[in-house]
Amino acid sequence: MRRAVCPGSFDPVTNGHLDIVSRAAVLFDEVTVAVMVNKSKRNMFDLEERMDMLRVVVSDFANVKIESFDGLLVDFCTTHDITAIVKGLRAVSDFDYELQMAQMNRSLAPVETVFVPTSPEYSFLASSLVKEVASYGGDVSGLVPEHVLPLLAERVRGRRD
Repeated sequence: MRRAVCPGSFDPVTNGHLDIVSRAAVLFDEVTVAVMVNKSKRNMFDLEERMDMLRVVVSDFANVKIESFDGLLVDFCTTHDITAIVKGLRAVSDFDYELQMAQMNRSLAPVETVFVPTSPEYSFLASSLVKEVASYGGDVSGLVPEHVLPLLAERVRGRRD
């Protein structure tokens, strides 16, 4: 069985994330979306909220599951018998960083990294930008899955109050 992981913080999950996950689901028998636990990062949504959002938005894909991980991604891959990491690339600057990460991961474990170019309509998209635009009242309805939009709006309102 060909298993892959799509790692990230998904704070919140965007249509760009969903694009990469859906394309990975076609390429691999099983795809694990691995939500990163990063205690030093201040997230808008906690781990369970991010995992719940993802469960809803990937529910149409029978071969995609949601997990969390803390520590090295390659350790997660080894534990779960995953041999490929799928990373979306928005721009050349992403490639520079992700290539170094892929080479480091490969030096630590027998895991390959597969780079998938982001669809052009999502090439500018990042969770941090979505949060910033939403915090100023901008329309992010085309940037996040429909299920995520009201959760994001509610969280932004809560931060303003």
